[in-house]
Amino acid sequence: MSTYLIGDIHGCYAEFCALLDQVSFDPSADELWLTGDLVARGPDSLAVLRKVKSLGDSVRLVLGNHDLHILAVYAGISRNKPKDNLAPLLAAADCDELINWLRRQPVLQVDEDKKLVMAHAGITPQWDIETASNCARELEAVLASDTYPLFLDAMYGDMPNNWSEELSGLSKLRFSANALTRMRYCFPNGQLDMICKDTPEKAIPPLRPWFQLSSPVRENYTIVFGHWASLEGKGTPQGVIALDTGCCWGGSLTMLRWEDNHYFHQPSFQRKKD
Repeated sequence: MSTYLIGDIHGCYAEFCALLDQVSFDPSADELWLTGDLVARGPDSLAVLRKVKSLGDSVRLVLGNHDLHILAVYAGISRNKPKDNLAPLLAAADCDELINWLRRQPVLQVDEDKKLVMAHAGITPQWDIETASNCARELEAVLASDTYPLFLDAMYGDMPNNWSEELSGLSKLRFSANALTRMRYCFPNGQLDMICKDTPEKAIPPLRPWFQLSSPVRENYTIVFGHWASLEGKGTPQGVIALDTGCCWGGSLTMLRWEDNHYFHQPSFQRKKD
């Protein structure tokens, strides 16, 4: 059995399948971890969801910000943007089935045996593993409930951006969603900055990438994340692994085999057409 971790697929179905073929992925024996943002921007989000769903229990995934966005579009809360290439998914006969499957997926994966944690954007340094897990479970419960549109209607916004045990209700859920699916930078005290999207060398102090701050989670776990394509999988400290290498932007889709730390890359087929 091997454990394979893949960065943001973003609708790049052909590259996803080619990457699985590189390692002769066997869903009956191997395990596949996906960092989220399965959909949007690439050419075939519908095929990606169908494929991932068909792999069943061999997959451990987390939802990303684009996955939450398609849930909001489906619920009539947000506008479908043409650049996201989501129209075929929304028009598909099995759209309802796929969306209801998607909204019941986790936003955090924790493997105590491997001491491995995965979240789409990362883990805010203000959380320990117990807090991260509790906040994730609350968010997952809401997304899986019949009232999930109420949260989706309230999730867009950058505040609150500072963790407090006093947070509750929609404010707490919004903070959790931002920390797990949108975060890039923090202030030195761990407070989230939801504005800066520059690469670390261009960020204005005192902002720092979340993974450069001390963290209770980093002391005991390896953290795997996606979301930040401009990092190109580089520049993180030991014990933090960035896997989004911008396949939908003409980069590549990246896979890590956990057991021997071997990387596999599938260049974007879109790049070959340009």
